[in-house]
Amino acid sequence: MTTQHFHLFDTAIGICALAWEGERFIGAQLPEGDEAGARRRLARRFPEAEEAGAQGFVAEAVAGIRALFTGETIDLSHLPLAIETVPAFNRKVYEVALSIPPGETLTYGAVAQRIGEPGAARAVGVALGQNPWPIIVPCHRVLAAGGGTGGFSADGGIETKLRILTIEKARTSAEPSLFEALPLAARPARS
Repeated sequence: MTTQHFHLFDTAIGICALAWEGERFIGAQLPEGDEAGARRRLARRFPEAEEAGAQGFVAEAVAGIRALFTGETIDLSHLPLAIETVPAFNRKVYEVALSIPPGETLTYGAVAQRIGEPGAARAVGVALGQNPWPIIVPCHRVLAAGGGTGGFSADGGIETKLRILTIEKARTSAEPSLFEALPLAARPARS
């Protein structure tokens, strides 16, 4: 069996991580508040993984993720993923998510339509919540109907999702806005 490895790296919005086995990624981790938190999450997800430097495709991914988080338009969809390790439904959802370019979004319902399963928006949300490769498979670019944020399981939750979408200058609606230059923000909770 091939050894699993991981690499922690700093970005403009926090410490991220990548995990790989052989020549393919088995996981990615969105920013954590601090290195200790990032290491704890990695240890839970990949208890056998050994820390390693970023070489080859890992170094390319690190550079791409760093650039994306500074506002560059970077496509990460070509990075090698161990996609066969996820259920078939999730794989279809991730393939659609991989096709969403930076700055664009789709709804959960639109993803369900594209995989040929209209009415499966909730299942799409569940699959995206299980995404082992967040940022590489850009689950943050999938929103609820009507421009709602939907869920996000990364550290910081919805605020992290909105921060990434703001960095990408993502449109969350087809409607023109007078306020497009303003950062996205979570809607206040209703009492």
